[in-house]
Amino acid sequence: MPSVQSFTLTYDALNESGTFSEGDTLNGKVTLVLLKEISAQSLHVKAKGDAEVRWTKKSGDKTRTYRASNRYFKLKEFLIGAEDPKETVIPKGIHVYKFSFKIPEGSMPSSFKGSHGKIIYKLEAALSRSWRMDSTVEKEINFVSKAFPNLHSLMTPQVGSVNKEMGLFSSGQVHMDVSVDRRAYAPGETVMIVAQINNSSSSDMSPKFSFIQDVVYRASGNTKHESHVIHKVVDSCIKAQTQKEVKCAVTIPPGQMQTIQNCDIITVEYQFKVYLDISFAFDPEVLLPVIILPLDLLPGLQPGVTASPYLAGATGGPSNSDFPPPTASLGPYPASPNSGGYPGAQRYSVPQPAYSGNPPPMYAFPSNAYPAQPPYMSGGYNNQVPQPQAPYGSPSSSSSSTPVLHPPPSAPTFHPPPSAPAINPSPSPSFNMSPPAPTYNSLSSTLMMNVDFLSQSDEAPPSYSLLFPSSATENSNAK
Repeated sequence: MPSVQSFTLTYDALNESGTFSEGDTLNGKVTLVLLKEISAQSLHVKAKGDAEVRWTKKSGDKTRTYRASNRYFKLKEFLIGAEDPKETVIPKGIHVYKFSFKIPEGSMPSSFKGSHGKIIYKLEAALSRSWRMDSTVEKEINFVSKAFPNLHSLMTPQVGSVNKEMGLFSSGQVHMDVSVDRRAYAPGETVMIVAQINNSSSSDMSPKFSFIQDVVYRASGNTKHESHVIHKVVDSCIKAQTQKEVKCAVTIPPGQMQTIQNCDIITVEYQFKVYLDISFAFDPEVLLPVIILPLDLLPGLQPGVTASPYLAGATGGPSNSDFPPPTASLGPYPASPNSGGYPGAQRYSVPQPAYSGNPPPMYAFPSNAYPAQPPYMSGGYNNQVPQPQAPYGSPSSSSSSTPVLHPPPSAPTFHPPPSAPAINPSPSPSFNMSPPAPTYNSLSSTLMMNVDFLSQSDEAPPSYSLLFPSSATENSNAK
């Protein structure tokens, strides 16, 4: 009868897609279900990332194998028996061991699997016992690299052109300009390719558009190249002596893996190929490189939002649009002209200068009449305060028995990120950090802006009859 009923390994996802990147913290647990008591030498869990390539090449009667490998990181944590040579007795029941790893910072390639190589990140747990084979379990991690330098330069348009002189079977020449709005795209986006074609020859031709993936494997100074046409479109024929603008919409598949350029032995790149199919002649072509990025790296696009071929700046954040941001008012009162139309941007109010011929305002409000509101942000620039998450997922058991929760080892072999120090409450200071503004009559101060202060006195104002004697006399005679 076996002693170990089940030996499983799970980890907590950080997002809906279950991906991890450089610097992320990987939390998980190892669940061990025992039918009877056992003695174990050690129980450890490892996290590692490796890349390897292998292919064979036959030359005559000889076959040579090319292989290469790279290791990006390896982290190991003992859950039982770190340095103690004695065996540990584990009683019957369900035991849950928690662990935590921090993926190193730095540039590492994304997960990849090809015909001649792969890049794999995974977790592996092993239970070692005397006179028995080790019990092992592993689980792959979907790693998505975010190491793309000069991201801003990838958002600029790119243009390519080609000019061809016709050969023996036709005369004239052909010129073609091809443009796209940028160089970086995310899976699921639709790219609009525009081709300006000037067919000044005597031949008909058909424009064709292709989205191509190029994979290169490297080992021992040799390379293995693979090319895959992911999408292809053929447009209508262009007659001789004709100019035409052709537009083609190419959708990048949602599950398309991203570009890999930071691996020494595996490279994954993409390109748009636009060419003119001409009978009995070499086809002129234009190649435009394409970078496939994760969706959350593109400005203005977030997971769950429908992608479009043109990016629009998010309200409240940086934008390349020439239009001003939308105006917003603070209730029934207009926003300050220097606030950009966003609530809370009006911090200080400066009284308007008095000019001759301009009456003073009917109502004036001091700058602190309304408390400042936080700036309104939306779209991809909504910086909300992240909610703290538990360092480990809630343990779950596969049996009705109560599981035994084993905390992480007190002295792991790796160096976890330091925790934030506890903030001790300090006594409140004796002074007021935000003293209230002095009280004053804003209406009277505003109305006094056009008054000569030297002419003011403490005497009571004259009566109405003294100011207008003639008017009062006429009204009495009329009666």
